[in-house]
Amino acid sequence: MTSNDSARSGTERDGVRLDLWLWAARFYKTRSLAKQAIETGKVDLDGQRAKAARSVRIGDALRIARGEEHFEVIVRSLSEKRGPASAAQALYVESETSRANREAARARRAAERAGYQAPDTKPDKRARKLIRALGDLDAL
Repeated sequence: MTSNDSARSGTERDGVRLDLWLWAARFYKTRSLAKQAIETGKVDLDGQRAKAARSVRIGDALRIARGEEHFEVIVRSLSEKRGPASAAQALYVESETSRANREAARARRAAERAGYQAPDTKPDKRARKLIRALGDLDAL
């Protein structure tokens, strides 16, 4: 074993690639999606923009934006393999403020959608005429 091999194995024990960890923790469905999110600035590591190959270590703070959800997590464990959701949730701990903010945003989005109900059937000929007329108020 050469000195390069020993140095490489030491870094592998110390950390895991950021894109690999995000995939294993089930924040993103594929590793390429995780890499794309990192490259577009949706993931911060300890308050700084990171690269996909950056090593994640236990105790690092991550800020992750996924769609409309924002997560603030602290790394509790490292993994290079994607496992069941229960194992993935054991890899990190989410802050209480982050969890409360996500719940509030989810409730707000649900309240915004609550007033709309999709029709049971397609509009008939008369309803289509009225819908078209909404765009042109002079047509009524």
